[in-house]
Amino acid sequence: MTGPTPPRRTPDSRSRQRKQMLLRLDPAVHDALARWASDELRSANAQIEFLLRRALKEAGRLPGSAAPIARRGRPPKQLPEEGPESPPKADGGGPEPPAERPEGHPPEHAPEADT
Repeated sequence: MTGPTPPRRTPDSRSRQRKQMLLRLDPAVHDALARWASDELRSANAQIEFLLRRALKEAGRLPGSAAPIARRGRPPKQLPEEGPESPPKADGGGPEPPAERPEGHPPEHAPEADT
């Protein structure tokens, strides 16, 4: 027997997915693009998308329906919903983050009691 049929994708949902494409570049162009992307703290893929969107916008050809480009960096961490297993603290805050120490410094220890 076969499992349930996956839901069909509508044309609208299909158009909202990220499109994949193969792009062949001259090695020197790729190297220059990779260096530029590194300088901008982007991946080569993100740099290509940034440049293509900028060119489309300048030419007046960027569709209004195009989703905005993703922000730089790692996406924000999704905080879990507070449930019965994680009661809120009395002060209303979450767990306290560990104290930051300068690099190369060992963690401080509690003073030892004299015996």
